[in-house]
Amino acid sequence: MSDAPTATAFAPGKVNLGLRVSALRGDGFHEIDTLFATLDVGDVVHVRRAGPRVHGRIHDARGEAADGDLPPLDGDNLAATAAVAWRAAADPDGPGIEIVLEKRLPVAAGLGGGSSDAGAVLRALQALAGPDALPAAALHDLAKGLGSDVPFFAAGHPAARGRGRGERLRPVDLPARWGVVLRPPVAVSAGEAYRALGGFGPPIPWDAVQAAWAAGDAPRWRNDLQPGVGRLHAPVRAALAALREVGVHAPILSGSGATCFALADDEGHARRAAAALAGDHPDAWVRPVRVPASAGDLTPQIAGP
Repeated sequence: MSDAPTATAFAPGKVNLGLRVSALRGDGFHEIDTLFATLDVGDVVHVRRAGPRVHGRIHDARGEAADGDLPPLDGDNLAATAAVAWRAAADPDGPGIEIVLEKRLPVAAGLGGGSSDAGAVLRALQALAGPDALPAAALHDLAKGLGSDVPFFAAGHPAARGRGRGERLRPVDLPARWGVVLRPPVAVSAGEAYRALGGFGPPIPWDAVQAAWAAGDAPRWRNDLQPGVGRLHAPVRAALAALREVGVHAPILSGSGATCFALADDEGHARRAAAALAGDHPDAWVRPVRVPASAGDLTPQIAGP
């Protein structure tokens, strides 16, 4: 990378602390009502304004090359696509964009990894160029065009209620709690999950969910996609059962899956449960997590000249 300043942004995973699915919209998407919450585990994105084009590379969690270069302007990597879109909207005649993506989240997991990478790129570019590079409304519209979850990650909220496709956001103040995420060794696409939807459930009592969360209790939440995904994928059913067996609370499918999430009593409980699950399920991706991440974690940091 060049000697230009670098903005480093954390790209957190997320869990859905409940998900209601309702009517099919004219654009082919379902209306949803969900509570997004970030995790303290995720990818890391490094961004510089340099060179003639958008390019970069991906590393895995150990810093080793994984998957080669990010695709160029016509590629389908969402982090690269976000950079291309931001440059076209904010500074088409300016320098290119260099990206290094440290990939730590599994793909197709219901954790929002690709969307979070895109949101982190947008936050990093705004930090480098200044908040007026793209006004908030224009940034939101750009993010919405990239994917349903991207506006949440681009906004940098630790937690937010999401409606519409998930792009109509209202920040929510949630105290941090500990839990466990378990991703069984199966991939579930969003399209597959929605096709398996059996029906629409009643509204979720969000005030009660938030009150239980704040009190340290187990919220009575639900994910309308969970029954259908569970019918299709035995490993998802097994993951939910495994969480119950190790004594964590209120297990729920995150988004379209396959990752499942459950609450722990405290950090020690989360770490013990995660260790037990990892031992019993060596093919699964298991982590103790703090939810939500702090606002400071989501603020890009700039280093260099």
